[in-house]
Amino acid sequence: MTHRHAPRLPLLAAAGACLLLTSGAAHGSENRLIRTDRHVVALTFNAAWTDTGLDRILAALDRRDAPATFFLTGRFAERNPRVVRKIAAAGHGLGNHSHSHPRFKEVSASERRRDAYFRFPYSQTSPAHIREVNRLGFAALESTTDTGGWKGTKDGMNVGKAVNTALDALRPNAILQMHVGTSSGNGKVIDAEALPRILDAFAARGYRVIDLRCLYEERCRRSVKE
Repeated sequence: MTHRHAPRLPLLAAAGACLLLTSGAAHGSENRLIRTDRHVVALTFNAAWTDTGLDRILAALDRRDAPATFFLTGRFAERNPRVVRKIAAAGHGLGNHSHSHPRFKEVSASERRRDAYFRFPYSQTSPAHIREVNRLGFAALESTTDTGGWKGTKDGMNVGKAVNTALDALRPNAILQMHVGTSSGNGKVIDAEALPRILDAFAARGYRVIDLRCLYEERCRRSVKE
């Protein structure tokens, strides 16, 4: 299903991406956890600003053979088609993070229909908005926690704090949210620097990183239970 102002799904498909489309099993809720009691965790990255940290993120994931899902805004995908293809070529999942990243509760229903979602901007959800998104054929797919790395170095944020936030939230079935850039568009990308430490700490605590697409594919869901 496509919409006039939604991310350019044809562009993502042309890149060979495995898209997070729709699943009735995921409708009706925010989906902030993976539906399993195994010691597994899913990694997700939002992309709305810059791609500054992407190469470092992809390298860390590749070295540890860890899958991730990247939620892109339509404007980001339009500005960065090469980046979209690079993520897809690395075998990671791609999801919709709206076209323009508005505050969902502050726009009209007609505007929301033009800005179809998989992951709500600012993680602002409500039962009514989730039902609205589900009627459009999309599932709301949120996170258990955000590292806060998107802040960059302002407000005292640093790599250690991002790592500690991820570890404090670690639990079976968690979905961790990070970002490939910073809201200011400059400065170091804390999530990119924190990712290797986070992945190694997860492994040391006996956790396996799984593909978030396991929420949608029965074959994959079976593999999580094994």
